Parts: sequence; structure tokens; C-alpha cells
Amino acid sequence: MIRVKNLKKSFGKNHVLRGVSLEISDGETVLIVGKSGIGKSVLVKCIVGLLKPDEGEVWVDNLRVDKLNHKELNRLRKSFGYVFQYSALFDWMTVLENVALPLREMGFSKEEAYDRAMEALRMVGLGGSEGKYPQELSGGMRKRAGIARAIVTNPKYIFYDEPTSGLDPLTSRLIYELMEDLHSQLSATTVIITHDLELIRRFGKRVIYLDNGIIEFDGKISDAHLSPSFSEFLGNYLNYIKG
Repeated sequence: MIRVKNLKKSFGKNHVLRGVSLEISDGETVLIVGKSGIGKSVLVKCIVGLLKPDEGEVWVDNLRVDKLNHKELNRLRKSFGYVFQYSALFDWMTVLENVALPLREMGFSKEEAYDRAMEALRMVGLGGSEGKYPQELSGGMRKRAGIARAIVTNPKYIFYDEPTSGLDPLTSRLIYELMEDLHSQLSATTVIITHDLELIRRFGKRVIYLDNGIIEFDGKISDAHLSPSFSEFLGNYLNYIKG
């Protein structure tokens, strides 16, 4: 389980998170939505230990993340898969090397790491692309390679940061379907940062809407009308999403 208690984070005079509390159960899929720059990525980075909160607590599997030392945090991160908004692939590595990297850092042999990386690439539909370099891939293929790297360790938690950002509608649809398939296969707890309305519609069993540094809405997308600020955020698409 993920538990966040009264989380606060500021950058200078910019108070990004003003007291965020939430719980995410094992196996649950949660979307975190809100306007650009509202603190969605900051919240998730605090959860995975990439940022330290100014106040509050972050717990994952009964471990207090914000109090872990470097060694303890690295051990916990083995249960995390993180899909970065812009894929964050290393240009000087092949696709196979990029995907195998987390396993190599965990001490797996090159042979075993590459075998598991190949399987992850097949799962995301990139079998046959392992020898290419990131600059040889389309935007959608780079995104899938980033997903393959996130799942190669068979993580308990998967975090997606704007997984369809910059993609055309057809490629976005392929990513939606891939995410649905992976959730079914891996049963991982899934946290998705997005402003993609179709993604919200597909995965909207639980949506957390951040505004002004706090959670303004936490519930099913079908109940969005109960929050004036969330309804305003969704605008004219509310009826489309509910349908």
C-alpha cells in the first residue's frame, strides 16, 4: 500500500503541495490529473523518493520513504517501474541495452538481463527492434521502449508520467491498449499522471484531481460533477467521459 500524509513541498515561494493525503491499495489503478505545473509529478517523485517533502510522510509497504537512507531507498526502488514523460532513453545505448539496464544495475548477468529485456520488448510489441538506437525509433516506439524498461523488473508498482504526451491519436490508442494489457498481465499497482481525456475515460475508476496544492476531488470519473473545480477542468468533455 502507498500512504501519503499531509505532504507539503515548496520550491522557493512556490508552494506546490500544501497538505496532500491519500492511500492507494495494492493492485489499484489511480489517475492523478490537474493543470500543468500543479504538482502532479512532484507528488509522484516524493512517493518514489526522487524528491524529499518539506513536511508530511510517505509510506510504501510499511516503509517510510522520506526517512530511508540511500541503500534502503535503492532496495525499495526495485519494486518500482517508472515511465518518464519523454522516455529518458540513453542515446548511446541500443534499445536492448536501455531496457536491460535496470537488471544490470541490480546485479543480473548480461545473458539473463538481455533474455528478460527481450521478453519485455516482445510484451510491448518491439520484438526485432532490440538492436536499434533510440534516435532510430518513432515517438510511439520510444514510449514503448520506456515502458519495457519500466516492466522488465516485474515491478509491484508502475508509475506513468504523461504516457501519451506528444503522440498522435492513433499511437496514443496503441499505448492505451498496451497499458490495459500490461495491467491485466502484471496486476501491478498503477499510478498514472495525465491530462489525456481518453486515458481518463478508460482508466477512470479512481481519479485524483489536484488544484492549488491540495486534492480537490478523489473518486470515480462518473462523479466528477460533484466537484465544481474538477468539472471546470474537464469542461465540455465531461459528458463524453461519462459516456
